[in-house]
Amino acid sequence: MWLLVALLYGTGLRLEECVELRVKDLDFDRNQIVVRRGKGRKDRMTMLPAAVKERLAAHLLTVKRQHERDLLRGEGRVVLPFALDRKYPGAPTEWGWQFVFPASRICRDPKWGPPSRFHLHESAVQRAVTKAVRRAGLTKHASCHTFRSQPICSKTATTSGRCSNYSVMPTCRRR
Repeated sequence: MWLLVALLYGTGLRLEECVELRVKDLDFDRNQIVVRRGKGRKDRMTMLPAAVKERLAAHLLTVKRQHERDLLRGEGRVVLPFALDRKYPGAPTEWGWQFVFPASRICRDPKWGPPSRFHLHESAVQRAVTKAVRRAGLTKHASCHTFRSQPICSKTATTSGRCSNYSVMPTCRRR
């Protein structure tokens, strides 16, 4: 959960955008994340913070092992947007289409087709953040959305409005 919240904080992603990330949306070479069907159902790009790259790569190895185990059991599918599963019948089992933050269980609801693994549900992240806020003893309200609007780091912003730590956390603003 730390990694997901760090991505929310470091990229300015909305919660839904973050949990719906797919492996193919991450570009480690260019330090970019492609956000598909964001607010207004538009695609955009944001930066991949250097501070999370190593942990994200390790997380993806764990997810890939889980996906390979699912494939061996005949369950390594994900639900694709629109009609892509009809256009590309093999895509639901391809590594690139898998969710970066998959659910812990396989969904066996027939309305979604064969058994598939969805992304982590937003409410699980919201509960974890709420629990962390309570444990920290914060008196102010804080939620997943709070990470989008808060300054990313405590370093002083330059005259351009960007923080001197811009390469690590790209959405830093002046206080």
